Amino acid sequence: MSTTMPSESRYPFNVYPNGWFRVAFTEDLDPGELKRLEYFGKKLVLFRSQGGTARLFDAHCPHMGAHLGFGGEVVGESLRCPFHHWEFDGDGKCNKIPYAKKIPSKAVIGTYPVVEKNGVILMWHDRSGGEPTFEIPDLPEIGDSAWTRPEIAHWEIRANWLDMNENCVDQAHFKYIHGTLSIPPTEAKTEGHIHRTESHFRMTIPGGEGDATLLTLDHGPGFQIVRISGLIDTILMNTATPIDEERSDVRFAYTVKTEGDTRKTHLAEAVIKDLKQQFENDIDIWENKACFKRPVLCDGDGPVANYRKWYSQFA
Repeated sequence: MSTTMPSESRYPFNVYPNGWFRVAFTEDLDPGELKRLEYFGKKLVLFRSQGGTARLFDAHCPHMGAHLGFGGEVVGESLRCPFHHWEFDGDGKCNKIPYAKKIPSKAVIGTYPVVEKNGVILMWHDRSGGEPTFEIPDLPEIGDSAWTRPEIAHWEIRANWLDMNENCVDQAHFKYIHGTLSIPPTEAKTEGHIHRTESHFRMTIPGGEGDATLLTLDHGPGFQIVRISGLIDTILMNTATPIDEERSDVRFAYTVKTEGDTRKTHLAEAVIKDLKQQFENDIDIWENKACFKRPVLCDGDGPVANYRKWYSQFA
C-alpha cells in the first residue's frame, strides 16, 4: 500500500502557477529539430523552424490524435503530422492538407507563447490561457568573455518550486543545512512580479573565513537569478518547471567571472562544485516535507510570509 500523500494534501495551493518557465536551452535545439516534452501534466512538442524560431505546441494532432513528436517533421516554418501529413503553421493553424479541398476551421493545435533569452527557451504558462504579463530580463553577463560559459546541472526532484525557492528567505536554514558560520540577516522586497532577497554571510573559505553577499531576484515563480559576491563573483540562473503535480525538472546554469584569467579557472570549478553540493543537501528535505498553508513561524525565520504573499499572485 502506497504511503505517498496525494498532491492536493501536500500542496494547499495551485501547483501549476502562472509565469515563464524554461523548457530547453538554446544550444539544445537546432533549426528543423523537434523534441518531445512533458510539463504541467501535459504532453508537448518543442521545435525550431528552419528560419530559427522556437515553437511550443500541444503534442497531439487535432485530426486523429497522432503524437507529433513521434515521426513529425519540421517543414519550413510549419510542423507536419506523421499520420496524414497535415501541416500546422507557427500559430498552430493547419495550413495544408495534401488530400483535402478545404481545411476545417477547427484544425488548430494548442500553442504557448515562447521567448528565447540568455540562452534559455521559456514558455508562458497561464491557467486561463492569458497572454504574458511581464518580461524576462536580458543578462549582460551571459556571453560576456569575462564570464565562464554557463555550466548546466540537471535534477528531477519530487518537490514544488515553492518548496525549493522559499530557501532564499529561510535565513536560519543557511546555518544548519549549508554551514554558514552564523544565521545571515536577510531582507526582502517585492516589486510587482519581482521578488528581491539579499543575505549577508560569514563562511569558511580556503585559508580562513570570508564574507559573501547573496542577491536573489525571482522573476515570477519559474525564473530566478542569484548573484553571489565575495570570494569570486558568481551567477546562478535557476529554473524549475513542473513536470506534474509532484515532480519538477530543475536546471541551474552557473557562470563565474574569471575575466579570462586562467589562474581563476580552478577556483571557478571549485565554486560551482560546491554550489551543486549545497543544492543537493536540501533535496531529501524537499522531497519528504509537507507544505503547510500556515506554517508556525518564529521571529528568526526570515521573511517567509513576505515571500508567500508575493507568490500568491501566480498561484
